[in-house]
Amino acid sequence: MAHFEKANSVGEWLDQRLAVNTLKRVLAFEYWIPKNINFLWAMGMVLAATFGLLLISGIFLLMYYQPNVETAFDSVNYTIMTEVGYGWLWRHIHGVGASVVFLIIYIHMFTGIYYGSYKRGRELIWLSGMGLFVAFSAEAFSGYMLPWGQMSYWAGMVITNLFSGGSLEAYGLVEWIRGDYVPGQAFLTRFFMLHVLLLPLVIIGLIVLHFGTLRIPHVNNQDGEDFDFEEAARLYKEGNIKESKVIPFQPVFLAKDIFVMGVYFILFFYLVFYHFEFAMDPVNFDPADGLKTPAHIYPEWYFLWSYEILRPFSKDLGLIAFAIAQVIFFALPFLDKSENVAPASRRGLFKFWFWAMLIDVLILTFMGKLPPQGIWNVIGLIAALAFFALWIALPIITKKEKKL
Repeated sequence: MAHFEKANSVGEWLDQRLAVNTLKRVLAFEYWIPKNINFLWAMGMVLAATFGLLLISGIFLLMYYQPNVETAFDSVNYTIMTEVGYGWLWRHIHGVGASVVFLIIYIHMFTGIYYGSYKRGRELIWLSGMGLFVAFSAEAFSGYMLPWGQMSYWAGMVITNLFSGGSLEAYGLVEWIRGDYVPGQAFLTRFFMLHVLLLPLVIIGLIVLHFGTLRIPHVNNQDGEDFDFEEAARLYKEGNIKESKVIPFQPVFLAKDIFVMGVYFILFFYLVFYHFEFAMDPVNFDPADGLKTPAHIYPEWYFLWSYEILRPFSKDLGLIAFAIAQVIFFALPFLDKSENVAPASRRGLFKFWFWAMLIDVLILTFMGKLPPQGIWNVIGLIAALAFFALWIALPIITKKEKKL
């Protein structure tokens, strides 16, 4: 018990019991980050900060939201927007944040693909990150149900129908998920619980896991350079900063993160005050009506690429294609057979694979908002087939890749 000496401050008292100083050293002051990385490596912190804003704004909205099919629509569009002081601001922050967070996720995700940040011992970083993508997707979908507008109701109807399994016609499972034959009070209550309690806890846990997986194999860099972190850290500690290839996370790299976040939040609040309408579907400003189907039912923009993969095919084939599209990115570390950890620009055919995949996902996103008619349906089908062709080609082209 000699370790527990008389503490002269609260900090010392906590350090004796929780090893606070050791934790700071391991996770911050001696967590070494490569020098040769660009602003794209700040997207993780930007994502965490945006999630924090979503939590705070969500708590304020929760104070006035009523999870009841009779009053939910008015509680959002009348009470919060007109009666509550600055209620409109919190709703705009939450709506814009829910949309922008996916833009950050996609940038972060394709940055990882471009620089090979999922390879050579970093597989768990990628898998935990993809787990976050799934959790954020579920959180966004459950939140989309809560305003109980027309698109909330019908999007909920369409998406839950997917669980019928096509020709399996497992409608009993669909009714079990909804709690009724059609979306109603039980449906809204369940998705309210998921959105405000269960899924945020899952996201917080996955964020902790994701940051934890970054600590052991160290952060990748834009050159894919593999060097001795211990030697580089020793040079930095000895004051030979110019020769060292690393910087400490705190305060040096964190200052860069904060600068990027500052620029990001200027753009974020510009959208909140002046262009918030992009995050709010006009169809959802009509109350939910089970007897009036919207002309076109579609999800938010961040789900459109996977939705478009579902549409061009027959019922069963479309469901299979949709299911594969949801999980295929998890397999990326195992389908990429190359040992090279380098930017895509230096990886031969993989360079063309990366840009083809990015362009194809963008085409699928644009097509997902258009009605599946005429030429749009043909383009959607070609883009969906190209998506799967690219994944089939990946192990073939990377296996033949020359070692750098």
